[in-house]
Amino acid sequence: MEINISELMKSSKSTLEGKWGLAIGTFLVFMLLSGGVQATSETYPVMGIVAALIVGPFAVGLSKFSLHIARNEEARFEDSFSGFSNFLNAFLAYLLMMIIVLVGMVLLIVPGIIAAMALSMTFFIMSEDTSISAIDALKKSHAMMNGYKMSYFLLSLRYLALTILCILTLGIGLFWLLPYIYVTNATFYELINEDTSIDILA
Repeated sequence: MEINISELMKSSKSTLEGKWGLAIGTFLVFMLLSGGVQATSETYPVMGIVAALIVGPFAVGLSKFSLHIARNEEARFEDSFSGFSNFLNAFLAYLLMMIIVLVGMVLLIVPGIIAAMALSMTFFIMSEDTSISAIDALKKSHAMMNGYKMSYFLLSLRYLALTILCILTLGIGLFWLLPYIYVTNATFYELINEDTSIDILA
């Protein structure tokens, strides 16, 4: 089945109506925290380690938050911190993803891109199954993305174009773009996870 990217993005935008304030506020806190840690890492190198430690747990939490929005369920700011309850697995998943993608990039670049596409659903999987191990989450994402990597790649190109437009707004547009990307990815996850035949599937 082929995913209609345009309809997918329209659907995600629709689910965000009336929730933009909450979504932007939640992601803004993440951006400020991660940005602050990165900024202080130049003066205090240990903060660079802290930055690497928190990315995975936050990715899981923001995935859970975005799934609630994509499903028209109640999304709460606290969801963004839920990944810290499974800190070790979230961190290991992020670490393994980075290693796999970087090795692929070093080899021929293309294998790294393919690996990134294949493992892109990892944090959504972990946000729903807190008992799953990092390795099993990576394996499940790889299996789920079989046949959908090209669709996700084309979706990522749309994100790239939108990011460039946001840069032209001095970065202000990123406050809207980041939650939009997460919710769209959550909708993408829902489609390939349930494998249902609805209007977004062409």
